[in-house]
Amino acid sequence: MLSRRAFAAATLAAVTAGCSGNKRKRIAVIPKATSHLFWVSVKEGAERAGRELDVDVLWNGAAAETDYARQIQIVDSMVAQHVDGIAIAASQRQALVASVERAIQSGIPVTVFDSGLDIEDYNSWVATDNKEAGRLGARTLAEMLRGKGEVGLVMHAPGSLSTMDREAGFREVMAKEFPKIRIVGEQFGMSDAAKSRAAAENILTAHPEIDGMFASSEPSAVGCSLAISSRGLSDKVTLVGFDSSDGLIEDLRKGAVDALIVQDPRKMGFEAVNTVVQKLRGQAPPKRMDLQAVAVKRGDLDKPEIKTLLNIK
Repeated sequence: MLSRRAFAAATLAAVTAGCSGNKRKRIAVIPKATSHLFWVSVKEGAERAGRELDVDVLWNGAAAETDYARQIQIVDSMVAQHVDGIAIAASQRQALVASVERAIQSGIPVTVFDSGLDIEDYNSWVATDNKEAGRLGARTLAEMLRGKGEVGLVMHAPGSLSTMDREAGFREVMAKEFPKIRIVGEQFGMSDAAKSRAAAENILTAHPEIDGMFASSEPSAVGCSLAISSRGLSDKVTLVGFDSSDGLIEDLRKGAVDALIVQDPRKMGFEAVNTVVQKLRGQAPPKRMDLQAVAVKRGDLDKPEIKTLLNIK
């Protein structure tokens, strides 16, 4: 027969175990950064998933996409907190491998979204088909240039797999499908609008007869738009950018940007959380989920489906 003290201890243990088993799951969502509108939209999607799936979303990211050390710290902190799952967009395909592997080895399911890692044992991969998006960017620019001319490429940052795939897809299509279009200059914008503007300025100075430019990310597109507009070249240099923001949408309306290749960041954020929750609930989420990018031109901005995608009021 149990003593009163032993009975109380046993009761407390049972209650604690029951509460632990029924507590809300905590899903850490770690973006490349938090400053650009793209990541704000990803957060909206992730938080909607949290509400609909009854889980807590812990959103935490570095201020800059090039701050790999900070992203590593965040992953390690989430593992130390024993979160139930992690969704991460890696800033650098190799730098984050060790930390993410530690999370997986500790039993935490990890979904990789937007930008990949050099690992295979993740839970799910949720991203735009970035190589195909880069191909779409090349075909869109080539169509506007009528298949000939000189173009520049303002890239994002070294080691960012998503943007590297876009840039590779862009080069591939230009080389294979449009032999009369020549890429005459390539520079990194380092995930910064001011540095991207400087990169675009360098290309424009070195190649004053250039006909078009492709920017592989939001900050790169913002920088290119500023460089082209400041030189009064909006009517001469055709700009195809990637992703969207209020400023880029306005630039598209005014003619400083000629087309935007856009993703669906809200869906990406939702599915990143959803695939982790599916795993935690004993379901089998897809190993890979490819989301398609869309080319948006000026005349498309009043279409209902585009207004929804771009969150235009």
